[in-house]
Amino acid sequence: MRILVCGGAGYIGSHACAVLAERGHDLLVADNFINSSPRVLGRLRRITGRPVFFQQADLRVRADVDALFEGPHFDAVVHFAALKAVGDSCRRPLAYFENNISGTIHLLQAMQAAGAKRLVFSSSATVYGDPDSVPVREDAALRTTNPYGRTKLVMEQLIGDLCESDPSFRAANLRYFNPVGAHPSGLIGEDPGGVPDNLMPYVSQVAVGRRARLQVFGGDWPTVDGTGVRDYLHVMDLARAHADAIDYLVGEDRSLTVNLGTGRGVSVLELVQAFARASGCAIPYEIVARRAGDVAQVYADPSLAQRLLGWRAELDLDAMCRDAWRWQSTNPDGYGKAAVEQAAVEQAAVEQAAGETALHEWAALAAG
Repeated sequence: MRILVCGGAGYIGSHACAVLAERGHDLLVADNFINSSPRVLGRLRRITGRPVFFQQADLRVRADVDALFEGPHFDAVVHFAALKAVGDSCRRPLAYFENNISGTIHLLQAMQAAGAKRLVFSSSATVYGDPDSVPVREDAALRTTNPYGRTKLVMEQLIGDLCESDPSFRAANLRYFNPVGAHPSGLIGEDPGGVPDNLMPYVSQVAVGRRARLQVFGGDWPTVDGTGVRDYLHVMDLARAHADAIDYLVGEDRSLTVNLGTGRGVSVLELVQAFARASGCAIPYEIVARRAGDVAQVYADPSLAQRLLGWRAELDLDAMCRDAWRWQSTNPDGYGKAAVEQAAVEQAAVEQAAGETALHEWAALAAG
C-alpha cells in the first residue's frame, strides 16, 4: 500500500516507518523537523534497504498539507505529527493547542478532499488522566490532567466526528502508554530537543555522561516505592501495532480504539535499576517535588488490542533498556546536535535530495 506518514522522522514515527517499509509498503514521510532530524531518513534507508520518499511539511500550514495529497492516492495515513511532552505542555499550552489541534484539522480536511479514508492516529493514555483504577480499559472515563492530554482527547473527538459524518471513513485510535527503547540496530532512537521531559531519555543521558543526575518527580506517591508507576512499552512493539492497525482498517473495514501497553506497571526506580543493569553505569538521582500534570500510576489493560489486532507486547523491560542504551552509547549526542555546522550542511543536502525524491521518484511510483 501507499502510506503517508506524518511526523515520520520523529521518535515513534521513524520506528513505525521501519516496520511498515519492511512489510513492503511504499511510504511518503512528511515532517517539519521541529523535534526530529533529517538524518533519520538516511538511517531508515540503511535499516530497510528501501528508498525513503520525503516531503517537508508543517501541518499548521494548510498549503503544505494540501501539497502532500497532490501526488498518488494514499491507501492510508498515519498521524504522528504532534508536540508530546506533558511538562512542556503545562508551560506552553497555546503552542500545543495550535500545533496538535489545528494540524489535525488541516490533515483531516485534506484527507477528506482527496478521498483518503483510512487513518491511524497516534493517541495517548493521557486521555485517561488520573484513572479510578488500574489496569485501564478503553471504556474508562476520559478526563485529562494536562494540556497535552487535552489536545489528544480533542484530536480523537475530531476524528470520531468525521467518522460519524462520513460512514466510509475509518480510523484507528492507538492509545499509547509509555514508549521507550530503540531500534535494535542502534541507528535510530529517541533524541529529544533540550532537557528531556520523558524518563528513559533522561536516564540514558545521565548514563552516557551528558547530565549529572536524574530528577525523580515525587517520592511520596501512593505506589510500591513512592515513585510514579507507568506502563513502559518497547517502541518496536508499538511500531508493529501501527502496521497491524492498517491491516485491520483495510481487512475489517471498521474503526477501533485500543490501548497499547504491556499491562504491567513499572516504577521510576525499577526502571532506573534495570537501566543500570543494562548499561553497567551508575544512575545518580535525587527526589524532587512532584511535577504539574503527573499522576501516581497508570498502566494498561491491553487485551482488546490482542483480541482485535492479534497484537501484544513481546519485549520486556530489560530489552527496552538494552536497546535504549545501545542507541545512546553509540550516538552520545543523538543525531548530532553538538556538531551544529556539520548538521546544517547535512540537513541542507538531505532536504535537497529528499525534495527531488518526492517530486520525481514518488511520481514515478504512481505512474508505474
